Amino acid sequence: MNTDELEHAVYAAEQKVLKIQTKLHRWAGDDPHRRFDDLFNLVTDPAFLLVAWYRVRGNKGARTAGVDGRTALSIEAGQGVEEFLDELRTSLKDRSFTPLPVRERMIPKASGKLRRLGIATIRDRVAQASLKLVLEPIFEADFLPCSYGFRPKRRAHDAVAEVRLLTSKSYDWIVEGDIQACFDEISHPALMDRVRRRVGDKRVLALVKAFCKAGILGEDRVMRNNSAGTPQGSILSPLLSNVALSVLDEHIAQSPGGPGASRNERAKRRRRGLPNYRLIRYADDWCLVVFGTKAHADDLRKEIEKVLSTMGLRLSQGKTLITHIDEGLDFLGWRIQRRRKRGTNRHYVYTYPAKKALVAVTAKVKTLCRQVGTNQPLDALLGRLNPALRGWCAYFRPGVSAATFSYLSHYVWRRVWNWLHGKHPRATWKQIRRRYCHVGGSWPASEDRELFNPEKVGTTRYRYRGAAIPTPWPDRDEDNPQPLAGLVESPVH
Repeated sequence: MNTDELEHAVYAAEQKVLKIQTKLHRWAGDDPHRRFDDLFNLVTDPAFLLVAWYRVRGNKGARTAGVDGRTALSIEAGQGVEEFLDELRTSLKDRSFTPLPVRERMIPKASGKLRRLGIATIRDRVAQASLKLVLEPIFEADFLPCSYGFRPKRRAHDAVAEVRLLTSKSYDWIVEGDIQACFDEISHPALMDRVRRRVGDKRVLALVKAFCKAGILGEDRVMRNNSAGTPQGSILSPLLSNVALSVLDEHIAQSPGGPGASRNERAKRRRRGLPNYRLIRYADDWCLVVFGTKAHADDLRKEIEKVLSTMGLRLSQGKTLITHIDEGLDFLGWRIQRRRKRGTNRHYVYTYPAKKALVAVTAKVKTLCRQVGTNQPLDALLGRLNPALRGWCAYFRPGVSAATFSYLSHYVWRRVWNWLHGKHPRATWKQIRRRYCHVGGSWPASEDRELFNPEKVGTTRYRYRGAAIPTPWPDRDEDNPQPLAGLVESPVH
C-alpha cells in the first residue's frame, strides 16, 4: 500500500469512527439508563483498530517498549502494521488475547516520593486505545460539568477560571482535596460496578477487567499481582479514573446545597445559616468551594471522605487543607488568592503562577544548562530551552503573570550568559556579546534561533466558558451532512 492509499484509508477510518462515536454519545445522552450490549464488535472493528494504532503511533511513548521489547517502529519495520492489526483482531475475537504485565517505572515527584508508571506493550496499548474510542463517548454523556481532567474539549484553565469565578462570589472557604495514591488504590469491584451501569457486553467488561488485573513487572524484575488501581500511564487509566471519581461529582450535584440547587433554594439556605458549595475537579485534583463557615467546610470534608471510601480511596490527611480565599490556595500550578488592588481599597481574586511552578521551571532551566555541554554550539542549548520556556509561558499566559515572566526572563538570561562564559572562559563580556548577540543588543541568539524571551509574552484573561464548552461529538443533520472535523479524543496524561 503506497502513501496516498494509506492516508486515504486512515482518513476513511477516522470518519467512520467519528460517525459511530457521535451515535453512541447521542444514544447515551438520550437515555441515561441505557446499557450497551453489543460493543465488542466495535472494539475489534478494523477501522477502530487502525485509528487506535495511529493514536498510539503518534504518541512519544511509541518509542518506549513494554515487557516484550517491541516498539511501534520495530513493528512497522518487521511484522508490518497490517499483519500486526490482523493478528490483534483475531486474538481479540477468538478470546485468546491476554494483556501482558506492564513494565514498572518509578518517576520521582517534587515532594521526593516516587510515582509508579506502568508501561504496557504496544499490542495492549492499541487494544486499550480501541476500547477507549468505544467507551469514552458513552461515559462522556454521564460526566458532569464540574469535571475537567482528561476530557475532550476541556482544559485546566477552565477549572481554574471556575474557582476564580466562584471565589469572587463569596465562596470564601475552600477544601483543597488530595486523594492518596488515587491511581493505585481504586477498588476494582467498585469500579466495575460503575462500568456495568452503562456496559452490558460481557466481552467488553472482561477486557476492561483484564487490563485492570494485568500484572506489574517491577524494576527489580519481580512480578507482582495488581489487586487494586489502574496503572498510571496506560491509555485507559484516565477514563477509568474519571468513571470512579464521578461518584464524588454525582454526590455533590445531588446534595441540597450543590450546583443543582436553584437560586431561591440557595438564598433560603443562606438565611438559615446552611452552606452552599460547588465542586471543581481535574482528574484526582479537586477543590470544594463553600459559601459558609470553616465548620461547614470541615463537615463537608468528612462527608467527602465517606463518599470516596466506597471506591477504596482515602484523603491524605496532611495535604487535604481548608483555607480561606484571602490566604490563597495552589491549584493546578496556579496561585489563586484575593488581594487588594494596588492604589484602591477594592479586593479582587487574582490568579498567577504558584511559587512551586516557578521553582520547577527554573530548576529545569538549570538542569538543561548543565546537560548541554559547553563543547556543543549555542543552538543545541537553545533547541532544548526554547520549547520548555514557550510551553510554560503558554500555560501561564492567561493570568497575572507579567512579573513572573520578567523574573524568569532575567533568570534565563543569566543562566545562558554563565553557560557562554563557561564556553569561552578567556573571552571578555564584549567579545561574547559581539559574537552571540544582535547588533546593539545583549540577548543571546544563534544563527538559526534566538533565546525565547518570557518577558515579551503578553498576558491575557481566560474567560470562564461554563456551559459554552462545545459538545465533543455534535450531532449532524443527516439530510444535510457537513464535512466532519478531526477525530475527537481526550489528551493522554
